[in-house]
Amino acid sequence: MRTCPSCGHENTDDARFCSQCATPLVEGAPPREERKVVTCLFCDLVGFTARAEAMDPEDVRRVLQPYHASVRSELERFGGREVDTTGDGMLVRFEGPARALHCAAALHRCAAKHDVRIRVGVHVGEVELVGKDVRGITVHEAARVMAAAAPGEILVSDLTRALAGASGLRFEDRGTHALKGLDGEWHLSAYVPEQ
Repeated sequence: MRTCPSCGHENTDDARFCSQCATPLVEGAPPREERKVVTCLFCDLVGFTARAEAMDPEDVRRVLQPYHASVRSELERFGGREVDTTGDGMLVRFEGPARALHCAAALHRCAAKHDVRIRVGVHVGEVELVGKDVRGITVHEAARVMAAAAPGEILVSDLTRALAGASGLRFEDRGTHALKGLDGEWHLSAYVPEQ
């Protein structure tokens, strides 16, 4: 399989162009760089590191593999693109905030089925896309929003709430927060999924 350096789509070995975005699949070509406004979703397993310390690595894998498979199924369903997975955390990008928030609610249901708890942060902003990678301050901001979330919570930035609110989604105010390494106070809200 040949991975597209632009969008990350997997193509057949003999493909000359990406079947998803038409980027030429030239050996050794540098990834295309593009600036774009995206929605970043950070998801983290709550308390899993301490739990994993008491487990055999194979048992950790037995817990995480089915959970990650369920998560990836939901990402596909909602149009999310997995950017990075590190241990018990995941960064995903979406084209819009409503899809990201609906996916976040589905991820909470996945976590419950696999006997784990998660917290999620969602933020919209401009990033630099380089191949499958996402770069820029928006990524750091999204991570800090997630870090402020309580277990079982989907926390969003004010901009995300404003944009997703236009889709009829509901939120509860969580006040202002100083987010580590970021200037000023951030007004955050919790997404309230429909029951």
